[in-house]
Amino acid sequence: MSSSFTRRSLLSLAGVAGIGLAVAACSRGGDGGGDVGSGPTSAASGRASGGSGSAAGTATPAASSLEPAQVPLAGGVTVTIAGTGFGAVRGVTVGGVAARDVQASATKVTFTAPHQAMYTAGAADVALFTTAIEPSPSANRSSDGNGSAANDGQAGATQDDVTATPTPTAAPVPDASTAVATSSLTYAALTDVDRQLEYAMAHWEDYNTAEYGTMNPIGGDCANYVSQTLIARGWQQRSDWYNRDGGAQHSATWTYCPSMDPWLSANASTFGLTRRSLDERSKVKVGDIVFYDWNANQSPDHVTIVSEVFTEPDGTVRIKSASHNQDGPYRDLDEMITVQHPGGTAWFHTFDA
Repeated sequence: MSSSFTRRSLLSLAGVAGIGLAVAACSRGGDGGGDVGSGPTSAASGRASGGSGSAAGTATPAASSLEPAQVPLAGGVTVTIAGTGFGAVRGVTVGGVAARDVQASATKVTFTAPHQAMYTAGAADVALFTTAIEPSPSANRSSDGNGSAANDGQAGATQDDVTATPTPTAAPVPDASTAVATSSLTYAALTDVDRQLEYAMAHWEDYNTAEYGTMNPIGGDCANYVSQTLIARGWQQRSDWYNRDGGAQHSATWTYCPSMDPWLSANASTFGLTRRSLDERSKVKVGDIVFYDWNANQSPDHVTIVSEVFTEPDGTVRIKSASHNQDGPYRDLDEMITVQHPGGTAWFHTFDA
């Protein structure tokens, strides 16, 4: 084609020969947006059907940047992805966990980062989908761990044995390979709560016996475990709350629920705690402490640490906990007090900040 054959000539020819004007306008891969996503700052690649946008010049979904690149293990922060072709995005997953509050425009997607599935630091894939993805509560696992066959202070069904369960079945999450675009972020232990839950998840099954021993032989390890997570949160051992010599020496306030509960109340102002009833669950946060009374005798039989607070579409607040006796990372509070221990109750010690 000679240099005299100008763009104007091509457009005229298109009008005569019926060649689509979109052909004359195509350039740089047909995405209408140049090299977005291909430079050194790109965090993703588009996966739209056809790979080059529509005939009308619609940009292929592609991410160019993500902020913040690092988020807390507990999530809860707003993440923004900049790029092109995002107008149809309706759902986001991070490390395979559905994100909430997804909002999209042609050039930006925002969402609230979910907590890391097991509160473990590291990279996580961010996947964008054109269908909405409903978040679901985390599924529990269970283990007898280091001899915790005792069932949280009372004989009863284990959570794995429960058939009539209030916990909804988790909806399947689409595979990241089917996403229209992907990016990535990094989870890190940035806060005291992050460090507390990082420890809780590292040791819900793998007991830290070298440092703290196990109290299962003398009635149960639940309070010992919760106390350990509070140390990971930043608390310091005291003369009235301690575990020394690998568990050989320990205070009742550290290892025994009926002593630990009133001790927390007595020192609430020091630790920044508020005691709350079961109907105040909307004020509960990850890292808070839950006590359980299985037989309504006003004395706690079990204690756990909150690992997830999940709000159902109807507004119901679901509390999940990590614990020893039984050993599990996401035990459901309502199952524990209605199915496992009918007639049981619970209360909370929540952190004020």
